Amino acid sequence: MRLLVILTAVLLTACGFHLRGQSAYALPFQTLYIKSANDYTPFVTELTHVIEANNVQVTDTPEQAQLTLDIVSETADKQILSLSSGGRVREYRLQYRISLRAFDMQQQEWLAPEEFTLRRDYSYDDTQVLAKEREEELLYQDMRSDAVQQVLRRLNHARMPQ
Repeated sequence: MRLLVILTAVLLTACGFHLRGQSAYALPFQTLYIKSANDYTPFVTELTHVIEANNVQVTDTPEQAQLTLDIVSETADKQILSLSSGGRVREYRLQYRISLRAFDMQQQEWLAPEEFTLRRDYSYDDTQVLAKEREEELLYQDMRSDAVQQVLRRLNHARMPQ
């Protein structure tokens, strides 16, 4: 059984398969400073871990870094999507919005300011409040992970201005 697991892992790795969130990027810089209004949000924490896992040192000051990633804003929003005939909420739409830019020590932009939004819709049942709250937490967590991967892909394609 153990041999089968090892063989499967080797074959999947050989064909280029990676678990989601596990892809390695050859980022075009060795040091990065992450500028954020709050350095301890789950998004910034996860982003820091993923950047470091891709062999880039996250520095404590912008002077020590080749590139500064400025997380201009990070917002989560919840909107009512639909109501029942009795006026009760049937569906919600969750939105997670990130705005960022990246620049070097000379203030030259490597990534122009941009904003991207992730959305998830889910049905709501007020007889299962705890389960639906947990589902909402998981959806926000999934959107944060997606946002981290999108930032990483953008940083992977960032280049020094000519």
